[in-house]
Amino acid sequence: MTLSMYQASVPVFLRALSNLTHVLKKGEAHAKTKDVALDVLLQTRLIPDMLPLVRQVQIATDMTKNGTARLAGVEPLKFEDTETSFEQLHARIERAVDYIKSFKPDQIDGSEGRTVTIKTRNGEQSFEGQAYLLHYVLPNLFFHCTTTYNILRVAGAELGKADYMGKA
Repeated sequence: MTLSMYQASVPVFLRALSNLTHVLKKGEAHAKTKDVALDVLLQTRLIPDMLPLVRQVQIATDMTKNGTARLAGVEPLKFEDTETSFEQLHARIERAVDYIKSFKPDQIDGSEGRTVTIKTRNGEQSFEGQAYLLHYVLPNLFFHCTTTYNILRVAGAELGKADYMGKA
């Protein structure tokens, strides 16, 4: 049995975003219980030269929505990075999920060889679709989801591997 580009992307993205929502909710609940200011938690970083929690979530959602669109050969929906609350981050994740779910398998399947060009800090990068998914989108998605988890864990939220992994 072969694995299609749709199967290797959309269900993985949706699961990661669902788990990210779960982790955020547990982190938010912990902060409220311990009287930690939510705006402070949203700006928390693991170390000074890393991005804060709010930016980690923004990038994770960008990876999924942009990755899906680019694999489908369409211009990604633009999200403004203006979130300042957990409520707004949850809404952003829901918006990304709805957008990703709007794509059909036939839009993404066959994109293995499609050229995807993105602008990064280091200039333009071009990938074939499969390499874009496997070597750019997925590693970035999981890096930012993991960093979100780690920020919340270091802040004292009771999180474990099962919270990060979610239900299979």
